[in-house]
Amino acid sequence: MMHALSQESVREALQHVIDPEVGVNIVDLGLVYRIEVMDKRVEVDMTMTSAACPLGAQLQEEAQAAIRRHLPEAESIAVQLVWGPPWTPERMSPRARRQLGWPTKG
Repeated sequence: MMHALSQESVREALQHVIDPEVGVNIVDLGLVYRIEVMDKRVEVDMTMTSAACPLGAQLQEEAQAAIRRHLPEAESIAVQLVWGPPWTPERMSPRARRQLGWPTKG
């Protein structure tokens, strides 16, 4: 099924990338900081829960592959790892918090 290339369709594709350490997708974890779509170019800034996380390059590659798989019309995909602002648990979605058994914000 073909999706229009948009921030939302890129976000949907990235929900298929699961952080293997916690078993939650990178969007719900709050690791995706920026999605920009310009014509057929996609740029994503994402972070890791810690700069010491050894999975950065792996998740970066998985994010790029997920976008390419779900949105083949994207001609250029750049996924950058960024470290600012530092990730905090407050960035997690309510769904991620529930998945991890954390209290959700009321």
